[in-house]
Amino acid sequence: MHRISIDLKRAGCTVIMLAMLVLAGCATSKDELLTHDGQTMHDIWSREAGNGGRAVRELLDARQSLRRPLTTEDVQAAPKEQARYTRTAHNEIVSQFQRLPNPDLVMYVFPHLAGTDPVPVPGYSTVFPLYQRVQYALPGERVEDY
Repeated sequence: MHRISIDLKRAGCTVIMLAMLVLAGCATSKDELLTHDGQTMHDIWSREAGNGGRAVRELLDARQSLRRPLTTEDVQAAPKEQARYTRTAHNEIVSQFQRLPNPDLVMYVFPHLAGTDPVPVPGYSTVFPLYQRVQYALPGERVEDY
């Protein structure tokens, strides 16, 4: 049987070294590592952003030049434009269950005699759908417009 032996001298040395590293890390203070010389975070940010508040003013001026007031046309068109994005029951049904095409057929009925007493009926045209019922596509079944 093979025995595994542990060198206690090496293990003790490793533990002592690890303890010294932990204690050395706790010996430093945050003020020694991160000196701030009385400056606030805003002061540091302003200095790093570029010459104090000048960069902030330039940024605000650039943003202000991009803003524009709404015209009366914009205000009047807003409800109509927003209504296109409003969810209604009708919009949901139409967008999810689109109607399949049901073309109209035109049939010409020739002049004929009708009834028990043969009465002449002039020729006429009539329109009727190809399918008896309206058919709907399942969601995702048909995507092209018609």
